[in-house]
Amino acid sequence: MDGGGRFSESLNAPAASGRARLTRLRLPRVLRRFTAARRLRPAVPIEARVPRHLGTPLLAGTLAVVALSGFVASGRYDAFVAENGRPLDVLARIAGFGVEKVTISGISRMYEREVLHAAGIDWRTSVPLLDVEAARQRLLAEPLIASASVRKVYPNEIVITQVEREPAALWQRNGEIQVIAADGTVIDEMRDDRYASLPLVVGENANVHLKEYLSLIEAAGPLGERVKAGTYVSGRRWTLKLDGVDIRLPEDDPVGALGRLADLERKNRLLEKDIIAVDLRMPDRVVVRLTEEAAAARAESQKKTKKGTAT
Repeated sequence: MDGGGRFSESLNAPAASGRARLTRLRLPRVLRRFTAARRLRPAVPIEARVPRHLGTPLLAGTLAVVALSGFVASGRYDAFVAENGRPLDVLARIAGFGVEKVTISGISRMYEREVLHAAGIDWRTSVPLLDVEAARQRLLAEPLIASASVRKVYPNEIVITQVEREPAALWQRNGEIQVIAADGTVIDEMRDDRYASLPLVVGENANVHLKEYLSLIEAAGPLGERVKAGTYVSGRRWTLKLDGVDIRLPEDDPVGALGRLADLERKNRLLEKDIIAVDLRMPDRVVVRLTEEAAAARAESQKKTKKGTAT
């Protein structure tokens, strides 16, 4: 545009000159060839691209996956496994590798059915698919088992070797009775009479002081066989239950107190009298508590004695 407001070039210039200013865009040679090839390639039907006879297996596989998903989601798979075992175990049993024999060595306090249950082995198990390390870890989770090993003997046998902790006593606390080892560790529950012959300790921390209690039983000599239980009192001393009589021992020198009791029993048959408790906590005397009947009879006898004296 010039100074008078006019354009310096004509707006009606030939179209050819405008096209001359445009830059032609050209595709790279590789792309031009690819595009040309795509234009020339004929469309191939899908049935020609899929291998022959593949459609039927694909359809069957899809239907199988759908059916299996529904089987699992409905809970029927879990019910099948609970009743028959895992499918691979079922196939292994059909092939002749089911568990037909389990040999257990080292069993002492436990029952065979308890060992098998702990190891996770039953009639649904197959030998090839049993995870022996997992079975071993399950056995070691049982408090009564100190060590264990599991191995396979093909085609149909499992061998379990275990070492059980030795139960030393029963421990009663808060109304519950548990089986403990010599160091006081709880190793089992009192579920039946298989542990009935073990010594019984009662009270908080009585299990920790089990060795102390057992040494008292040994020091009691013949009286030790008559002790039915020991109660750990106030975390300081023991009270022994002997033929229905409470023997209250001192905190200091309980063995010496038991010696005094043995002398009294040998000389006076003290424990055969109508008493419910013998208190040995004082070193210079023995305090005896009578039964209610014996106390009443003694009081009546004393009254008669006083009346006779007064007369």
